[in-house]
Amino acid sequence: MTTYNTVLLAEDDRAIRHALERALTLEGYRVTAVPDGIEAVAAAHRERPDVIVLDVMMPGLDGLQVCRVLRAEGDRTPILILTARVETADRIEGLDAGADDYVAKPFDVDEVFARLRALLRRAAPWAGEEETAPGDGMEGVADLRLDSSARRVWRAGAELELTRTEFDLLELLVRNSGIVLDHATIYDRIWGYDFGPGSKNLAVYIGYLRRKVDQPGLVPLIHTVRGVGYTLRGA
Repeated sequence: MTTYNTVLLAEDDRAIRHALERALTLEGYRVTAVPDGIEAVAAAHRERPDVIVLDVMMPGLDGLQVCRVLRAEGDRTPILILTARVETADRIEGLDAGADDYVAKPFDVDEVFARLRALLRRAAPWAGEEETAPGDGMEGVADLRLDSSARRVWRAGAELELTRTEFDLLELLVRNSGIVLDHATIYDRIWGYDFGPGSKNLAVYIGYLRRKVDQPGLVPLIHTVRGVGYTLRGA
């Protein structure tokens, strides 16, 4: 019996909503499409989708508010944000609200498909999280400790709250500590797709991860190697 991934799509622009709903359906997804944030929260509770696609600017509750509501409830469903707001501060606001990834409008539908596939691949390990004993996958660099099994992170004894994408990125850096990973490698390992030299997606995630990991008073662990990529190393 064929199993289809389910998508909750919340977009107030009717033309965009209908076009994206049709494209997703043709791609093999089962889609629930709603026009605003209030209906999005209700549908998330009712449908339990595999992935959620949210427009930022919507009536009732906007996309970022929907993210905050779901995350506050403990809902870890992968969330992809659609936004016409492309400034770095706006992207960081979306990540801070609990979104896992974003696509800037106007977007290419193939990019949306690529991002959804990556989110769904990375979401798979969460299904058995409750059955995994914490501590089975502990790794560390300097005063950073990362438990891959429980998907928890501590720095200087304090636990850090990371989104799914932030955790995946930090785990990749920890497992390759001392090695400089180039942009293409990181894109391939985390997103499964290289968005090209013009994309700022990785820089935004690294910047936001630094705000949580390399807090004032702590020795910086995440380092930029200009023209190449990033590495994580202790002092």
